[in-house]
Amino acid sequence: MTTDLRKRIFTSIILLFLLFLAFINNYILCYFLIIVGVLSILEFFKINLIIFKKNIKKQLIFNLLFSIYIFAFCTLFLLFSLFFGLKVLIFIILITCMFSDVGGFIFGKIFKGPKLTKISPKKTISGAIGSFVLSIIFLTTITYLTKNFDLKVVLIGILISLVCQLGDLFFSFLKRKSLLKDTGNLLPGHGGVLDRIDGMLLGIPIGLLIFLITY
Repeated sequence: MTTDLRKRIFTSIILLFLLFLAFINNYILCYFLIIVGVLSILEFFKINLIIFKKNIKKQLIFNLLFSIYIFAFCTLFLLFSLFFGLKVLIFIILITCMFSDVGGFIFGKIFKGPKLTKISPKKTISGAIGSFVLSIIFLTTITYLTKNFDLKVVLIGILISLVCQLGDLFFSFLKRKSLLKDTGNLLPGHGGVLDRIDGMLLGIPIGLLIFLITY
């Protein structure tokens, strides 16, 4: 096991523990969202500064749009979490996004193969398939444990994973434009906060919308 992988696993364990605390206590969730939101905005500002270093107007516009999105995302996340049923659903979608990310990492490392896109050299077709597979497995398992199996859950798992991967690719594109490997170095083995939540920023709201429309 490499040093980087050990760091990644150790950081993941800590993040999962913090996520558990955030789930059982809304005050902790509020602090957690504030910290994640602020750090995400700062990391985006850094990337934006490099990409548009000669265009202050574009910097301000994109910084403002991203800040508004993060504020809306964190605010709605907290407000919806005041209702236990919605909170459970949001965390299920969040964990589905995590499984999508883990599936991409594991399948990509094991099977390697052709690259998915030039935007992110590390992304492979096998990794993309792994993202879909683990997302579906998690959602179908949760569904089976709570009620009868529903084929719609398979489609929802695919859609959530797809949106997560698109979010990941979008930030990979920004990192490539800014010549950065990671958005930050706060999380050992993972990079920055945006490296960890890039897929969730799209996956959670769209996944929630899909669930609400479907059910």
